[in-house]
Amino acid sequence: MTKKSTENQEIVDVKNEEETKEKKYVVVYDFKDLKDNDRIYIKDDPYPAEGAKNPTAARIKELSSTKNKMKRVLIKEQD
Repeated sequence: MTKKSTENQEIVDVKNEEETKEKKYVVVYDFKDLKDNDRIYIKDDPYPAEGAKNPTAARIKELSSTKNKMKRVLIKEQD
């Protein structure tokens, strides 16, 4: 990867992080967040929980798709 493409990717990552912070998510299937000290989420809980570390855009994408260990959609954007 060239320096320019690396810089462009960093800009995209920052933009995705900002968009993630603005959006609200809700749990649609109970799960244990293995990347946040095994925090337990129950259906209809807000995601992330109050006091939890802010998830990355990649983590949101993983949890809102079937590309996770449970192979289920675990969160969705709140209406």
